[in-house]
Formats: sequence, structure tokens, C-alpha cells
Amino acid sequence: MSEAAIEISGLEKTYAGGKVALHGIDLTIPRGSIFGLLGPNGAGKSTTINILAGLVNKTGGKARIWGFDIDEHGRNAKRSIGVVPQEIIFDAFFTPFETLELQAGLFGIAKAQRRTMELLRAVRLEDKAHAYSRTLSGGMKRRLLVAKALVHNPPVLVLDEPTAGVDIELRALLWEYVRELNAGGTTVVLTTHYLEEAEALCDRIAIINHGRVVANADTRSLLADAGDKVLVVTLADELAAVPVGVPCKAAIDSSGRVLTLTYDKRSQNAGQILAHITAAGLQVVDVSTQDADLEDVFLKLTASA
Repeated sequence: MSEAAIEISGLEKTYAGGKVALHGIDLTIPRGSIFGLLGPNGAGKSTTINILAGLVNKTGGKARIWGFDIDEHGRNAKRSIGVVPQEIIFDAFFTPFETLELQAGLFGIAKAQRRTMELLRAVRLEDKAHAYSRTLSGGMKRRLLVAKALVHNPPVLVLDEPTAGVDIELRALLWEYVRELNAGGTTVVLTTHYLEEAEALCDRIAIINHGRVVANADTRSLLADAGDKVLVVTLADELAAVPVGVPCKAAIDSSGRVLTLTYDKRSQNAGQILAHITAAGLQVVDVSTQDADLEDVFLKLTASA
């Protein structure tokens, strides 16, 4: 059996009217990982997820979930994945208990094997088990969707913008639960616009832009490949302008005493930059550095001409 949770090869999707959403993408998502699938709006993330979930028909290529081809073994593939959609969708007049029971029934899970109350406890909705879903707060509805995606105990969980519009406390609770699931062996695929979340949570990240994979690497390598580093230098005396001949991009703030220097750490280092500053006769009183973060990498890779 394949060691990958999801294998995508040459996946294509062209919608009616000629709109090309996916240009033959290739992705391998390792088992047991938390994998970030990032990209701007309209990049092809949701199309990819919907193809895996069986909601959209692909135009070309192959996809396998937990070793099952989505065409040849579609039923087993669907049982191997749970998807938490971006939109909050369920019957407002069903209780959380009824919602999970119905979902379990759709997957053919016998009543004796259902984990309805266990899942509601896990997402902290046990006390709302028999309240109408329409009475739940937005955060509670998000948690109910997570429980709904887990009723059939899938080895792969896809979270499509799960923290959009939720408060900081709920976000922290959700990520705590995701880490627990992952520690128990569940492979998690995450799409999010909160790039600091992806940077903190994901083992590996792929970035999609205009239906093509433009980056796919473990998170540390992706950040290491971002060449820019920022050096912030506080000077003893005011300057009217940036010193002549500074060997990198430089700017001075309105006080005239703080220089911000951006350089490529692959070919330069902070010592070289500081040596140039002191050689110009400037007295340095404080220095700090900042490495590129995932937002810098994302903007660089998805910048459109």
C-alpha cells in the first residue's frame, strides 16, 4: 500500500465555458502529516478539495486517497476522507445529535458503532447535543462541522478555511483538537488565509496559483528558501538620508535614526552590512534582525504580472 495519504497526478479541471481551474497539478501528501494547501482566492484549492470529496468531476489526471483511486474505488476513497467545508451548511432544525446520527447513517455505520456523543464531547458540544442547530453560535457551528466530518472515522481530514470569522479563543481550541487528531494518526490537510497558522501548524506546505503548484516543500525549507532578511539598525545621531553605497535595499524612518536594511541572506550577512555602516562613521546603538515569514514567501510566489 502507498505511504501517501493523498496522491494527485496530472489533475486537470476545465469548467463549462472553457475556464481552466487546474493545469495538471501533482501533489503527494504524506500519511500522518499536517499539510498546508495555500493560495489566493481562485487559485484552485477548493476545486482540488471538491474533486477529492467527489463533489466535482475532474477533466483529467489521477487522484488516490489512502491508496484508493477516486474513479476505480470511489466508495472506499470517499470513506477515507472527511471534509470540513468553508461554508456552514446543515439543517437548522436538526439538533447536533441528530445531525451526526444522520451523517453516520448515510455512511452505513451501524448504530452500535456510532460515536455521536464521543464526537460531541470532543468538540465541546455535549451540552448542546439536543438543542436546535440554529441556536448555536458561529463557533459552535464550526465545531459541529468538524464532528460531522469525523463520524465515519476517516484517516484523512480536510479543513477548508476552518477558522474564517471565528474568535481567537475558538481558533486556539480548534487547533488544539486538530493536533490531538494528528497525534492519533489522522492526516490533516489545511487551507487557510491565516498564514501564521499554517506556518505554526503545518509540516509541509504546497502553494497553488492560477491552477498550478508553485511551491511544495517542508515548512522549514520553504522559509529557508526565502532569501530576504531584515536588519533594523538604531543610530546614535540623526541622518538626513541613507548613506551612499549601502550594499542592499535601505530606508530611514521619520526620526532619522532608524535604518531598515533588507538583504539576501544567501549572498550577504549582517556582519557585512554593519561593517559598511560603521565604516561610514555612523555610531550604532541597537541592532535587531527579522527573518522572512510565510507571508513573504506567499506574496513572492503568487505575485501576478
